[in-house]
Order: sequence, then structure tokens, then C-alpha cells
Amino acid sequence: MSVNFVADPPRSARPPVTRRDFLYIATGSFAVVGTAAALWPMIDQMRPDEGVLASGGPVEVDVSKIGPGEQITVRWRGRPVFIINRAADALKELKNPSLLARLRDPDSQVPQQPPYARNWSRSSNPQYAVLVGVCTHLGCIPEFQPAADPQRAWPGGYFCPCHGSKYDLAGRVFKNVPAPYNLPVPPYHFTSATMLKIGENPPGVSFDFSSIQQI
Repeated sequence: MSVNFVADPPRSARPPVTRRDFLYIATGSFAVVGTAAALWPMIDQMRPDEGVLASGGPVEVDVSKIGPGEQITVRWRGRPVFIINRAADALKELKNPSLLARLRDPDSQVPQQPPYARNWSRSSNPQYAVLVGVCTHLGCIPEFQPAADPQRAWPGGYFCPCHGSKYDLAGRVFKNVPAPYNLPVPPYHFTSATMLKIGENPPGVSFDFSSIQQI
């Protein structure tokens, strides 16, 4: 459907505004303002409280929408959180002895993760990695480079463009780079086969994110 625009008439051709016109416009304006004032308390109640935002409440994510080898980023407590659907070959590479020999903390000895993520995959479900995407050197956001490249001995993972720090697809930091620690893992758990809740531990587990070594 086409829309025909009609230009405003020249100011001199417009009829003069009468007192009745002025009263009509003023009355309508007050009505609009009054309606907005009445609705504002209801609208304001729907906005998240600043205290809730600051506390970083849990974030739910449907991981079924993430394809193999893909990553999405969500925000929790103002920080990016990487969620990766790791393909079978990527999971196999995480156990490769040649890769493990190049990592600074391959067994996650430094407390950068909850107890349920202190394992070879640094996750409660090996298929999905959940990592706070903040380089432990100076807080830059690493780039996702999942494709392996044998020519440069790259197994797939993360590269920080700021100062060259590198991590594998479990967020484990390589040796001889500026970053001292693995990428942090936030508290999280799966509420179903495909629904992930970030910011909340599994039932019966107590883990405080502030207890990690460094972010």
C-alpha cells in the first residue's frame, strides 16, 4: 500500500487559532498528562529494581538453540558469559596429552570454578562450556576462535587481542602468556535437558562466585 504525503500549507494560509481551539488543545494535553501520571506507578513497578540488577539475579538460557561448535554470549552481573556447544572432536581434543602439556593449569587446581566444574571439561555437562568471558590478565574480552589450525598448533579456543593470552575450549589458559589463570566459571546448573540457569548452583551445592582467585 502506497502512502501519499501532503505538504503542510504555508504559514500565511493557515486559519488563525481561536480561543476555543486553544482551550480544546489545552484540555486534551492535560488529559494525556493525567493518563500518563496514572499509568506511571504501574509501569514503574514492571521495571527491575536497581538492587536486583546489581545483585545479578539468575539468567535462564535455552541451549537447544546453540548448534554444535557455536557459541552465544549472555550477560550476568554485567559480565559476558560464553556458552559453547562443544562438538565431539573438540571434546576429544580437551583430553589430548599434547594440549595438556601446553596449559598452565590443566587440572583446574586454582579455584577459578565451582567444585562441579573442576574436571577435564570444566563443566557439569561436557557438551556445554559456561565461561565468564573476561581475560584474567587485564579484563579484556577474548575472541572466540573455535576452528583448529594444525599449521599454527591451534586446538581451537580463545585468543585475547589485547596482549596475546590464549585459552582452550574449556577456558584453560596456555603457558607463557600474560594471563595467569583459567577463565572463571560462574555458578550454574541445568534445570532440564536444555534449560540452563546461570547464577544459581545445583541443589545442595554451595559456591560463592566471589571466592574465585581472579576475574
